[in-house]
Amino acid sequence: MVPEQVSSRQFKLQLVAAELIDVVGSWIGTQDRAVQVAYEYSGTFVRYEPMMAAGFAAMGFTDQQIDAFFLAASEL
Repeated sequence: MVPEQVSSRQFKLQLVAAELIDVVGSWIGTQDRAVQVAYEYSGTFVRYEPMMAAGFAAMGFTDQQIDAFFLAASEL
């Protein structure tokens, strides 16, 4: 079952595992300050949050790929 949220640690370690940490970091750097602060200081990352959807859409992820990402992150 796909989790609705994962911890910041799990999310960012999954970015490392998927070799996306630098791509996401670059994308975050182009966003407004609110998105940058949310990425840096959030304790959890929520699957269906609009900010999350925007980030995954910017990287061309499908819903199935997002689910797989969250599932993998939840196992870290």
